[in-house]
Amino acid sequence: MEKCPSVKSILLLDSEGKRVAVKYYSDDWPTNAAKEAFEKDVFTKTQKTNARTEAEIAMFENNMVVYKFVQDLHFFVTGGEDENELILATVLQGFFDAVGLLLRGNVDKREALENLDLILLCLDEIVDGGIILETDATVIAGKVASHSIDAGAPLSEQTISQALATAREHLTRSLLK
Repeated sequence: MEKCPSVKSILLLDSEGKRVAVKYYSDDWPTNAAKEAFEKDVFTKTQKTNARTEAEIAMFENNMVVYKFVQDLHFFVTGGEDENELILATVLQGFFDAVGLLLRGNVDKREALENLDLILLCLDEIVDGGIILETDATVIAGKVASHSIDAGAPLSEQTISQALATAREHLTRSLLK
């Protein structure tokens, strides 16, 4: 029986193995302590590899782990042991490239933390409940950018809901004066 490809987790860790942004879509790690232990173990196992030019693949605790490093950030996508590694690598590349687009090519820990909201929106656009929604970096970055348009942007560049939110905010401010 064929099943839909799925992702168990997406991790973005710094060069010391500490969390920058993580999303879990599986109950394999029921507690926060279990999640942190998994992150530490994955980081420790992969830190000595050279995954800077292209993605690497490893099996770890019955999980397929696809990972790539840039500057002081480590990107990981995990799936089940029977998951197709090419699909996981495509998810990783989509996440990696979308973050690069959103951070305007300046992909490092400081910039990632300053734009954490964009990275978390990016994760939400890529995977929902473990199901892969999108892997095209330009589409992902476009959707994330449309979510985060400035409230000060001209109304012609805002969606209807953003325009209504802006109008509501202006009305609330005028009533509170």
